[in-house]
Amino acid sequence: MSIEPIQVETDVLVIGSGAAGMYAAIEAARAGCRVLLIDRSLIGRGGATVMAQMTVAVALGAEGPDHWSHHLHDTLTAGRGLCNEPLSRLLCEQGPACIQEMDAWGVGWARKDGKITSAFAPGHDRPRCVYVDFLNTGPAVSKTLRTVVHKTPGITRKGDLCVVDLLKVDGEVAGATCWHAESGAPVVISAKATIVATGGLTRLYRRNSASTNMGGDGYALALRAGAPLIDMEFVQFFPIGHLAPRLIGMDPIMWDPFRYKLGGRLLNKDMEPFTDRYGVPESGKYVITRDVGTYAIIKEVEADRGSPHGGAYLSFQHVPAEKLREAFGPVIDRLAENGIDLTQTAVEVAPIAHYHMGGVAADVAMRTEVPGLLVAGEAVGGANGANRLSGNAITEAFVFGCEAGRTAAARAKAMTAAPAAGHAARAAIDLIRSAPPKDMPNSAEMLASLQATMSDDVGPLRTGEKLKRALGAIGELTTALGDRPFGDAGAFDMQRLDWFDLRNMLTVARGVVEAATLRTESRGAHQREDFPEMRPEWRVNQVIRLGDKGLDITQAAASPLEVAAQ
Repeated sequence: MSIEPIQVETDVLVIGSGAAGMYAAIEAARAGCRVLLIDRSLIGRGGATVMAQMTVAVALGAEGPDHWSHHLHDTLTAGRGLCNEPLSRLLCEQGPACIQEMDAWGVGWARKDGKITSAFAPGHDRPRCVYVDFLNTGPAVSKTLRTVVHKTPGITRKGDLCVVDLLKVDGEVAGATCWHAESGAPVVISAKATIVATGGLTRLYRRNSASTNMGGDGYALALRAGAPLIDMEFVQFFPIGHLAPRLIGMDPIMWDPFRYKLGGRLLNKDMEPFTDRYGVPESGKYVITRDVGTYAIIKEVEADRGSPHGGAYLSFQHVPAEKLREAFGPVIDRLAENGIDLTQTAVEVAPIAHYHMGGVAADVAMRTEVPGLLVAGEAVGGANGANRLSGNAITEAFVFGCEAGRTAAARAKAMTAAPAAGHAARAAIDLIRSAPPKDMPNSAEMLASLQATMSDDVGPLRTGEKLKRALGAIGELTTALGDRPFGDAGAFDMQRLDWFDLRNMLTVARGVVEAATLRTESRGAHQREDFPEMRPEWRVNQVIRLGDKGLDITQAAASPLEVAAQ
């Protein structure tokens, strides 16, 4: 027997509870709105923020002269001419206020002589990146925001909700229809304003640094609701994800803090430095940007100069044992438990999918083209152009989350009631309740096949032939997926969850591949081996909309923003 839909009504619905979603919920509630904060996993413990170890880029100027305009200059330089510059300016200009607010909330930014200290990171012209410590910044940020969410009146939290589709009433988004994994029931949420803060798409790749719910859900939801996506071809790969020897219970991107603090040398199989071949001499300092580092490692592997497991060596053997222990004592002990002594052994590293520069097109108030729909955090496309500057991700989550919450609250307070959403939810409810097809493919195998396709053919180095092959594979998987969910619609039906995931992931993957196919140049994180040069005519953003026959892609010139240096 079908379970009756659960009806919920709120002022502001926030989908996703990473840093951006939690900050948005806090800001909307502080403005006097009722907020429903939902997630497919545990509130405040999924997404990317909780897994981030490193630093937060912000021009505080506490230890030395700095100004947001300098931060903006570095952000635009990293973006290779494609940044949505008003968004970039918002990120850099409002970042300090969010960092100070987080400080007041007790996050515990590292200090020196009573001042918040800053570290240097690649692509920045001066030390600018704050941190809690070099291995726990993300967890500390998440814990602080969870605490504030719990203490803020007006916020209701609910996990285990997989959003199937956004509700559309008279051309406006009016909430969402969800599948409640615990009970199998449809849940219809009516809201005056809806914020999508579901993060990026790194789950599309076999090796990635984020949690398993980062499959591009928000992009697909927004696209089906009528909002355009932008810059979908730009996937950032973190160059030094751990490869070998095996690590148990440790983050694959753990080596970045070591390079921040101690340098570390990238070496090929002959234990020779190699980044000078790609324009950045290896001096033991961490100066190589992520796109160049990724390119350099892959090229060394292709030239048969890679490490045994298909990457490069990262060596700290030149660092005295006492200095390693002073900087990372407890971590050194955990590495020893894994049989790794950094004074004697170089580890192997290789690129790993880490972040997505593209996303939903939005203005500086975080509004999309569809009234009632806002976005926040990594779900927003364009602020980082073709390559994100190190440290900008958490800053983006804070600033865009805060702005989205503020805008959503203003919209909600101007409305007397949420639009009636009963009829609008019917199609999604029917999908949730539908009986499965007779012959169901193995959904886990389909997910693995998609990840293999994206990793092998739509990775850091692309060609027209690879992209064509990827489109064919995505088409086959889409046909196999069909239009009826797998599983029996019962409680915690993982086959049905896989189907909803694949529905979104295949749409988003197609967007990445089609945009990458059209961009016949190399720029930032998008590298075409058959078009190796950056070409001035491609200083354009690609905009994707859902058309009657699939995805429609157009180009729009990226426009500069005049900012006076301070």
